[in-house]
Amino acid sequence: MTETIRKKLSDSAAMRWTALLIVAVTMMFGYFFTDVMSPLEPLVTASKEAGGLGWSSDDYGFFSGSYGFFNVFLLLLFFGGIILDKFGIRFTGILSTLLMLAGALIKWWALGHEFDGTFMGYQMQVIWACLGFAVYGVGCEICGITVSKVIVKWFTGHELAFAMGVQVALARLGTASAFSFSLPFAKSMGAVSASVGLGASLLCAGVLIYLVYCVMDRKEDKSAALIATEPEEGFKFSDLRLLFGNRGFWYITLLCLMFYGGVFPFLKFATKLMVMKYGVEENLAGYIPSMLPYGTIILTPLFGYIYDKVGKGATLMLLGSILLTAVHVIFALPFTSVALAIVVMVVLGIAFGLVPSAMWPSVPKIIPMQLLGTAYALIFYIQNIGLSMVPILIGKVNQANTDANGIIDYTASMAIFACFGVTAIIISVLLKAEDKRKGYGLELPNAKA
Repeated sequence: MTETIRKKLSDSAAMRWTALLIVAVTMMFGYFFTDVMSPLEPLVTASKEAGGLGWSSDDYGFFSGSYGFFNVFLLLLFFGGIILDKFGIRFTGILSTLLMLAGALIKWWALGHEFDGTFMGYQMQVIWACLGFAVYGVGCEICGITVSKVIVKWFTGHELAFAMGVQVALARLGTASAFSFSLPFAKSMGAVSASVGLGASLLCAGVLIYLVYCVMDRKEDKSAALIATEPEEGFKFSDLRLLFGNRGFWYITLLCLMFYGGVFPFLKFATKLMVMKYGVEENLAGYIPSMLPYGTIILTPLFGYIYDKVGKGATLMLLGSILLTAVHVIFALPFTSVALAIVVMVVLGIAFGLVPSAMWPSVPKIIPMQLLGTAYALIFYIQNIGLSMVPILIGKVNQANTDANGIIDYTASMAIFACFGVTAIIISVLLKAEDKRKGYGLELPNAKA
């Protein structure tokens, strides 16, 4: 009598890639909304008489940093990771997508109205927009860690790094679309809030799409239960010591802080940098920063495929950190060639493909599955410190380096970004040494033969 061979739903390549596509599209809509305001800085900081909102560089920097306020100061992202490990992917995913939509609607409403008075030295429109962006930021970051755990759940033992690379590629497509179309769309509609409203509409679709994934996730759990030889170990608070005492985990966390601190906040100021320093026409300036996410659409899955088949994850992270540093050093130099700016942005795109493609798939090699949500949450939490504080810092530095004609000298701010890159190089070297000492397997392939 032959024995029936049972398989999980995720053992089907078609099913696991369908699940990935669903959650990746949800995050793609999220990344579009995250950066929908980034190309709008010239319009936002223009006077009301000129059709802008009349914000200062300081206002814009404070607003950009507000994304992570609740995550950082109220620890909501860290608690979101615990909720993910305790209550599961379906509950946490629905909660996070609804928070994204709610925050987006608040921000859209705020940018479409005028308010009297100030708070903490900022006009009330800025404060209300910050509130919406902060609520959205909680949902987006929790959704991000949920999607990361989804991919690990469906692709462990298969094309894990390549799958994460595809997810990142689609996320970058969302970012690139925001940089390419947000400013022209806002100008054609005659309002900054129009682009934000478009992003909120996409997030509404994202909620519905994630509900479809929840049906697949339930079927995956049922198929896994049929072949399980022993119950999967669940989350216990006592296991947190395994996380907090892991040096390799902290190296990856700090690398994430430094690397992303040198990329995402830079992108929020890159459009105006192109206008002010390199003389690019305002309507075209957003297309140069958009080259970065467009490039990673191809490069991140490619480097993920290399990691799956060849390994060398720690080496890829080190190389990306070196390129990041070189890029910001060049941007700090007194060269104003548009061609050079384009080439440097391409190099930054390569760096932005290298590090995420190796960093995120390396976490499951260091941290057990029952703690993975909390681990990703803590990494994202530390990352959010940078995403919140760095734009505020850069906004104030740019404000201090603005002359009487409104022209900004970007040397100091680009030097700050370069320092993040140097720190990332040091951390990458330490991570590579720790991997050799502990045998995490960061230099080994992911896919099983």
